[in-house]
Amino acid sequence: MAGLLQRTAQAIDEMWQSIWHDSSRAEKVVIAIVLLVTGLAIPVIPIVLLARIIAN
Repeated sequence: MAGLLQRTAQAIDEMWQSIWHDSSRAEKVVIAIVLLVTGLAIPVIPIVLLARIIAN
């Protein structure tokens, strides 16, 4: 079970990095605005942070 959790966390972390780190500043602003407007920033940001902690 712990292996599954870690693999899932690594997948989330890799996906987030591919979206966030490969984006220009304008794209990051658009992503942040969309997350805030839709209310997804509240659950997405803690999930990503937790996934990064577990993955490392």
